[in-house]
Amino acid sequence: MIQEPQQLKEGSKVGILSTARKITLPEILSSIQLYSSWGLNVVVGKTISQSCNQFAGTDEQRTIDLQQMLDDKEIKSIFCARGGYGSARILDSVDFSSMKTNPKWVVGYSDVTALLMHLYYKYNVMSIHGTMPINIDDRKPCVAYESLKRVLFEGKNEINVPYNAMNICGSAAGDLIGGNLSVLYSLLGSESFGETKDKILVIEDLDEYLYHIDRMLLALKRANKLNVKALLVGQFTDLHDNDIPFGMDYKEIVVNMVKDYNIPVAFDVPIGHIGKENHAFIHGKLAKVEISAEGTNITQ
Repeated sequence: MIQEPQQLKEGSKVGILSTARKITLPEILSSIQLYSSWGLNVVVGKTISQSCNQFAGTDEQRTIDLQQMLDDKEIKSIFCARGGYGSARILDSVDFSSMKTNPKWVVGYSDVTALLMHLYYKYNVMSIHGTMPINIDDRKPCVAYESLKRVLFEGKNEINVPYNAMNICGSAAGDLIGGNLSVLYSLLGSESFGETKDKILVIEDLDEYLYHIDRMLLALKRANKLNVKALLVGQFTDLHDNDIPFGMDYKEIVVNMVKDYNIPVAFDVPIGHIGKENHAFIHGKLAKVEISAEGTNITQ
């Protein structure tokens, strides 16, 4: 049974830390102001302003910071300040057992996909794939902020996407999981990426070559991870090609990879590295997907 952390309410204590790349306090001040405007009591972790080369402190320092917030029963949600790289490096050194009796929201995307997947597959705990403090620069209403607040405080989610001619129509229901394709690729063969046949999988990525996209999807296919209930393709931004073109864009690559499966596929889902349009979703929670000529509807 997948556990869903309690919804936040006014006065809830939350923490901000970094499990990956380094970040300074000035870079998260806008997020502190936003969360405070929601009535939350914000605690800043020691990894904010710590530095070890490109990381927010050593692996040990990042482990300790996350461990302390996980074990603090008063903290109801942990916001990962940014992505980059580093979350997977501490997965096996953190004791997540307290999440079984005191589950709390862990929020992030991109590199933080490693944490979200690990919590789902090893500890049966839901989390939130959504915007992070590094992306928050004001308090003006937008999709990224409002959808995050809704899933945190109400536990509900709905995403409506215009029709795309590349879509493969159909309907499905299953736990909604996934995130950054590069990170998913890196988790293959580990306990952080289990069976997917009854899941709805989300993929998105940034700053990749088209042949890299093909290679990663091929690896997922060969590992039987694309045999899912439905595939939701988020935003693939700032992609590159070689001087000799690969010959397919990323949507054509996806369609080619899933052609052997009878599954619905939706493109242009507003999830990923798209700033204030990055729509939050509850990672690991049951979702219903309808993909038709009218567009795509995703509800949790």
